[in-house]
Amino acid sequence: MKFAIITHVPHIVDKNHYFAYAPYVKEMNIWGKYVDEFIIVAPINQGAKTVIDIPYDKKKIVFLEIDEISLIGWMAVLNSILKSPKICWQIYIAMQKANHIHLRCPGNIGLLGCLIQILFPGKPKTAKYAGNWDPEAKQPWSYRLQKWILNNSFLTRNMQVLVYGEWQQSSKNIKPFFTATYSESDKMPMKKLDLNGKINFVFVGTLVSGKNPLFSIQFVEALFKKGYNVTLQLYGEGIERKRLEEYIVANKLENYIELKGNQNQIVVSEAYANSHFVILPSKSEGWPKAVAEGMFWGCIPMVTSVSCVPFMLDYGKRGVLLETNMEQDIQNLESILNSEMIFEIMREKASKWSRKYTIDSFETEIKKLLLK
Repeated sequence: MKFAIITHVPHIVDKNHYFAYAPYVKEMNIWGKYVDEFIIVAPINQGAKTVIDIPYDKKKIVFLEIDEISLIGWMAVLNSILKSPKICWQIYIAMQKANHIHLRCPGNIGLLGCLIQILFPGKPKTAKYAGNWDPEAKQPWSYRLQKWILNNSFLTRNMQVLVYGEWQQSSKNIKPFFTATYSESDKMPMKKLDLNGKINFVFVGTLVSGKNPLFSIQFVEALFKKGYNVTLQLYGEGIERKRLEEYIVANKLENYIELKGNQNQIVVSEAYANSHFVILPSKSEGWPKAVAEGMFWGCIPMVTSVSCVPFMLDYGKRGVLLETNMEQDIQNLESILNSEMIFEIMREKASKWSRKYTIDSFETEIKKLLLK
């Protein structure tokens, strides 16, 4: 089977191997077990690979390089219009050669893929919509257009769209799904943690305003000022790093708040295992990987109520739904900090739920999709 992947994810070429963002590649490697060849349509990044980039396992890869495009700003839109005919032609060629078409959405390349797949109604297709599928969510017009096309069973045929959560007004195209990081063999006992010593918080994600890392810092700072013995480690890189560093220094937070940068999965997993809480005050999410990962290790999530997060947290029974109101959020957390029993029960519930969604079960579902 020739499996065409249409994605905006930047790739790096090193010694004839293709590298990209590890969570994405790990997922595609699972799909790759059940196909003969990848036809990848994606941009190439000329930079060096980092600790969060890994190669595909698949040996047989046909790579069709395209330019990156943006729809932010009129000059970027004009530039994208000029580049789009060539990109569309590359996507068309890949879809024409493929036995199965796979779109990675949302994204600008995913949008073009959504439009061009209409020309192939008879070919089996899947789309991974990794963003927020909530029809009421405020999103860019390009995201809303992708959702509309994918959900429209007249325009989009022979398609299974994998989305996070169950939503009303979904067509037969839509299939509630999940993602996974850990396997059955990773199910080690949770580390024993209590609330008598240091209370550790961890943030894992890109350091951008949409993930709201500054609120995480200010939240832990407010707890420290209230007399709690707290620490916060932030894993990830992004354009907000300098601003966060300046805030930490200006407010003398270096003793209990650290920016750890990008780290590999082993380091991050150890951080989850040693932390009491994983915090993610994000403005938008699909299936927040950091939340599911933290819960796997018994790390209680503190997350804003976006996308399928309320379902993940069982509406507050497996974690804290943040309102990004400092006083109210601290008050909600203190109900846990003041009760070792509530803390242990919530940890157990979080871990038990997350450990249902393993790579093993994910692979079983992927296999079913490809064999239909």
